[in-house]
Amino acid sequence: MKSQTIAPKRWWFIMPIVFITYSLAYLDRANFSFASAAGINDDLGITKGMSSLLGALFFLGYFFFQIPGALYAERRSVKKLIFWCLILWGGCASLTGVVSNIPMLAAIRFVLGVVEAAVMPAMLIYISNWFTKSERSRANTFLILGNPVTVLWMSVVSGYLIESFGWREMFIIEGIPAVIWAVAWWFLVQDKPAQAKWMSESEKAALQAQLQKEQEGIKAVRNYGEAFRNRNVILLCLQYFAWSIGVYGFVLWLPSILRNGSQMGMVEAGWLSAVPYLVATIAMIVVSWASDKTQNRKLFVWPLLLIGALAFLGSYLVGSSNFWLSYTLLVIAGGAMYAPYGPFFAIIPEMLPRNVAGGAMALINSMGALGSFVGSWIVGYLNGATGSPAASYIFMGAALLASVWLTLIVKPAQNKTPPPVHGAKHA
Repeated sequence: MKSQTIAPKRWWFIMPIVFITYSLAYLDRANFSFASAAGINDDLGITKGMSSLLGALFFLGYFFFQIPGALYAERRSVKKLIFWCLILWGGCASLTGVVSNIPMLAAIRFVLGVVEAAVMPAMLIYISNWFTKSERSRANTFLILGNPVTVLWMSVVSGYLIESFGWREMFIIEGIPAVIWAVAWWFLVQDKPAQAKWMSESEKAALQAQLQKEQEGIKAVRNYGEAFRNRNVILLCLQYFAWSIGVYGFVLWLPSILRNGSQMGMVEAGWLSAVPYLVATIAMIVVSWASDKTQNRKLFVWPLLLIGALAFLGSYLVGSSNFWLSYTLLVIAGGAMYAPYGPFFAIIPEMLPRNVAGGAMALINSMGALGSFVGSWIVGYLNGATGSPAASYIFMGAALLASVWLTLIVKPAQNKTPPPVHGAKHA
């Protein structure tokens, strides 16, 4: 059988669960941008500089707890870790709706980052336990699609909730689904294929054999220290740092940028904010399919980031003189920034053995969180200090150009190709 057809039911059992879980995580971190555009600053007496710091505090908590989360997921259980994270982040998100002062809001934003820190590396580890090399870019993409798809519908729903009730009620209502989903997660998920009752013994054996053969083709790495000193890991950390500056500056401040650009209401800003994420969703699916088909990961990362950078800079050059052209370029930038996630996160498990790959992905993702902190803080600061998003576009465009260069100098892994299993066609 082909490796792609080992237990095809895995896609139907696992991917909806993975998608919904990451989607709920993203909902509870991105809706802060709508509260910022809808009056939370005036209600709590938050200055523009303080607003950008509060938006960024999430990523500090996220940065510090990536690796501990990955270690627990790798050595203990993804299932238990995500169960408690779902309950805690849903609770924190709803609590945001009852805050009465800035220190309380700052504490909740930081704690929300801490409890969501484990989600991305734990889910990437989970996927690497269930999907083979020729499937991994697509599997990663279905995980990360939870990001743009959530912002797509959340942009519309949050706009209506704020318009109908207010920003407090929006936070309370949007935090509840994560707590409910925690119960479903507990009963639906198994850590390893060997524990799955819905797979036959022959399917489990074929999948395990294929995953084992892929590990044999990767050079041994003794421990995390050795993995973290790997040249490619360091370059990918720096690359993801720069890339995330562009992504999260964009995500957190797009509604405010749009409202400043054309004096529109929250519902209109919500609909216009949704369009880049629709484009991103389509681009991510196409790019991950092509990446798995060709098994060339870098080719589906740096050209798209280059397009994103040029679109940001183009939007800056157009400025406020032509809102719709500037907006179209922002849509292109958003789609191009999101498209490479699947291929990017397929690089590490193909370069490092299972015993250290999870920790390396967590390290890279934590540097992304640090980039997100820098991006969301500086973009917010530049918007407030200059009264225009123009400087932000230059900053995000330059960061993306740096990520293009760093991707280009990553050397491909020199792995021997593992022999096929049961006649599997190995890409």
